[in-house]
Amino acid sequence: MSFKDRLSDPRLRRAAKWTAIGSATAVVCGAAIVGIAAALMSRQLPDVSTLQNYQPKLPLRVFTADGDLIGEFGEERRQLVPIDKIPRVLKDAVLATEDARFYQHGGLDTIGLARAVVSNALHGGVRQGASTITQQVARNMFLSSERTFSRKLKEALLAWRLEDELTKDQILEIYLNQIYLGNRAYGFAAAAQTYFGKPLQDITVAEAAMLAGLPKAPSSNNPIANPRRAVARQQYVISRMVETGYLSQADAEKARQEPLKLRDAAEPSGLHADYVAEMVRQQMVAKYGDDTYTKGFKVYTTITRNDQGSAYEGLHEAIVDYEQRQPYRGPEGFVELPTDSADVDNAVDDALSDKPDSGGMMAAVVLEAGPRKVVAVRANGDSVEITGRGLQAVQRGLVEKAAEPLRIRRGSIVRIARTGPQNSWEVTQLPEVEGAFVAMDPRDGAVKALVGGFDFNKNKFNHATQAWRQPGSSFKPFIYSAALEKGFTPATIVNDAPLSFDAAATGGAPWEPKNYDNTYAGPITLRQALEQSKNVVTIRVLDAITPAYAQEWITHFGFAADKHPAYLTMGLGAGSVTPLQMAAAYSVFANGGLKVEPRLIARITDARDQVLEDTPPKPGDEAGRVIPARNAFVIDTLLNSVVKNGTARRAYGTLRRDDLYGKTGTTNDSHDAWFAGFQPSRVGVAWIGYDTPRQLGVRGETGGSLALPAWTRYMQGALKGVPVAKLDVPPGVTNASGEWMYDEYANGQGVQSLGVEAALTPITPVEVNSGAPTTGPAPSWGNQPVIPAMPGQPAQPGQPAAPAQPDERNRILNMFR
Repeated sequence: MSFKDRLSDPRLRRAAKWTAIGSATAVVCGAAIVGIAAALMSRQLPDVSTLQNYQPKLPLRVFTADGDLIGEFGEERRQLVPIDKIPRVLKDAVLATEDARFYQHGGLDTIGLARAVVSNALHGGVRQGASTITQQVARNMFLSSERTFSRKLKEALLAWRLEDELTKDQILEIYLNQIYLGNRAYGFAAAAQTYFGKPLQDITVAEAAMLAGLPKAPSSNNPIANPRRAVARQQYVISRMVETGYLSQADAEKARQEPLKLRDAAEPSGLHADYVAEMVRQQMVAKYGDDTYTKGFKVYTTITRNDQGSAYEGLHEAIVDYEQRQPYRGPEGFVELPTDSADVDNAVDDALSDKPDSGGMMAAVVLEAGPRKVVAVRANGDSVEITGRGLQAVQRGLVEKAAEPLRIRRGSIVRIARTGPQNSWEVTQLPEVEGAFVAMDPRDGAVKALVGGFDFNKNKFNHATQAWRQPGSSFKPFIYSAALEKGFTPATIVNDAPLSFDAAATGGAPWEPKNYDNTYAGPITLRQALEQSKNVVTIRVLDAITPAYAQEWITHFGFAADKHPAYLTMGLGAGSVTPLQMAAAYSVFANGGLKVEPRLIARITDARDQVLEDTPPKPGDEAGRVIPARNAFVIDTLLNSVVKNGTARRAYGTLRRDDLYGKTGTTNDSHDAWFAGFQPSRVGVAWIGYDTPRQLGVRGETGGSLALPAWTRYMQGALKGVPVAKLDVPPGVTNASGEWMYDEYANGQGVQSLGVEAALTPITPVEVNSGAPTTGPAPSWGNQPVIPAMPGQPAQPGQPAAPAQPDERNRILNMFR
C-alpha cells in the first residue's frame, strides 16, 4: 500500500488523529503537572532577597601593621572580594568555562543547554555542563547536591527569582566568593592564596585558567591533589577562552607555556608569626565568642614585618648555632626500604607522614650513606646530595664503628636544611632547646615582634607569655634601681669578696653565694660590678637596702611580689618572670620611668572594613610614672656600660652604636640564658632554655653566648636607618668626676662604700657552694644599713643612708676575719 493510500485509509486517519490528540493532551497535562508542582514548590522556596546583603561565613584574619596576613581561623578559608576588585582575567576564565552566555540569558540558558546536549552526544560523555552560574548560585546557597527532578526544578525556579532580585554582577560576585575550590578554600581569592600564595589581583592568565577549572571537581582537579588532571583542565579552560573570544591565540600559547609555581605547603611562612596569630585568636574568642570564626573580623596587630622577621631570624639562628655545638643524638627513626625502586616512594611517604618540616629543617629518608656523602630524599620526592661541611655535625653517625642509635645508614630518617652563603645542604637535628623573643616600643607599649618558640607546629606553648623562668642576672638592674633610692651611686665602692651563711643565719641550708666565674675583684664600684655581673656585690647591696624594700620596689615595674620572695636570692634572679613581662619592665628604663602596658591589637574591622575597635598609639605620660626620671637615667648609664665594656660588649662590637643598653642573664647552673636590652625606640628580650630545666651544655652557656646573639641580630634589622639617640639629662642629677649621681649625693653624701673595711688583704679566687636557699627568713649580715623612716618600716625612696652604728661596724669586721 502506497503512502497516499495509507493517508486515505479512514482507520489510519482516525489513529493518527487520536495519537496527535493524545500527545497534545500528554504535553498539556505534563505542563500542567509541572506548573502545579512549580506553584506548590514556589511557596516552599526560600526568600532569595536575603542575598541582597550577602554575608558568607568568613574566617578571622590577622594582619601585621603593614597589612601582611599572618593567620586565618575558621572552618572555611574565604575572603570577600567585591566584583569590581576581581581581576578581569579571572572573570573571563570563569565565564568561558562555566557560563559563556551569562550576561545574555535570564537564569536558564536554553541555547547553552541544547549545545551541551549535542556536544555530549557527539563526544560520548559529559564534556559541557548545562547549569548556568545563576543556577549554581541557587544550588550552593539554598539547595543540596542531590540528583533529583524536584531539586532541578527548585534550582530553575530559584534561578529565575535570583535574576529578578539581583543584578548580574551581584550574582557573579556571590558565585566567585562562595564556590568551594578544594583544600578548605572557598572563593577564588582564598584559592589564589592556597594554591599560589599570592593575592587574587596578582594572578596570571595561566593561574586564572587553573583556578577556573576547579569548580567542576575541586577535590580531584586541584594542583595539589592531582597536578596532571589540574593541568589538563587548565588547558581546556584556555581553549574555551579562545573559543569564546576572551583570549587571543597568541596569549593562549603564552599561557600554555607558562610554568606554574605552586605554593609549597611544607615551606615555612615568611612571617613566622603563628604565636602572635594564636594570641589574637584567643583574645577575639574571649570577646566575640563563636562569631569570631564566621563574621570575617580583620585584626590588625602592632607587629611589623621587618621587626618580626628580624626577631625570628635572630632567635632561630641562635638556637641552631647552639644545637650545632651539641653532640649528635642520632637519626629520628628508621624504615626498611624495598629493593624495588618503584616501591621506595611509597615507603618514604609512609615514613615521613608524621614527620612534618620544622623551622626550616626538613625530614628526609637516607638512600645512601658514607663518611663523605649522604643522599637523602624528601617527602616531595626531591633527592638531595650532601657532602663536605654539610656532614660535619653528624660525623659521629657516619663513622664505620658508630653505635647503633647514632648510625646513619640507608633507611635512616634525618633532618636536612639549607645553610651558609651558598645555600648548600647539611644534615642536622631538631633542637631540643626552646627560646622566645619579644620586642616592643617603650614609648607606647606597641609589641613589634613576638616569637614564642622555635617552631609553632612543633610546640604550641608560647614561651614569650607563658614560660615563667628565673631571670638570673638580667634582674640585677631592678635591684640597683632600688639601691639608688637608698643613697647608692654608680661610684659606691663595694667589696667583691666571698661570703658564707650558716644554717642559723638563713633558716635553711648553709649558703655561700658565688660569682659566675668563681673569681673576686675586691673593692670595685657599682658600675664595674654591673659590667662584670658580680653576684656577691649584688647580694651585699640587696642586704643593705633589705629584700623587703627591694620586693616592694620591683612592683613598680610590673613584677608580682609573690613571684619574688623577699630573700637575698632575689638579687640573683631567683624569682619568676616571662619574657613579655621583662620587656615591659625594661621599657620603664628605656622611656625615662613610665609604665606602658604591652599592646598587641591596633585595630579590628568587620568583613567590609568598617572599624569596630581602634586603639591608636598612646605615648606614656606623667600619669604613668612609676620611678623618678633621674633613677631611669642613672640606670641607663649603667646599662650602657654593660654593652660597651661589660658582658654584652660583643653587641657593641657588631652594632657600633652608642645608644644601646642592656644586661645579660644566666641562672644558677646555666638553666636559663637571657639578654634584655634596648635602644630608646625598641626594647628586646631574648630567652633560651629547656622546657624541663637542665644545664645548657656540658660546660654551661651564658646569656652572653646564647641570648645576646639573638638580640644583636634583631637590632641589626630593627634599627637599620634609625639615627643614634642621646639621653636627655633630667633634673636632679649631677656628673661628679665623670660619674652620674643624684644631686644630694654629689658631695660625699649617701653610701660611699660597703664592706670595704674588711678588705685588709688581697682577695684570691675561691671555690664555693652554689646552693641557694629559697625558703626561710632572709639572711641578715653586716652592711652599711639604711635607717627606716619609721620603726619596722622600710625607708622611703630618696632617703639617704645613715652611718653604721658601732656594733654594726664590729659585726662587719668580724664577718671578714
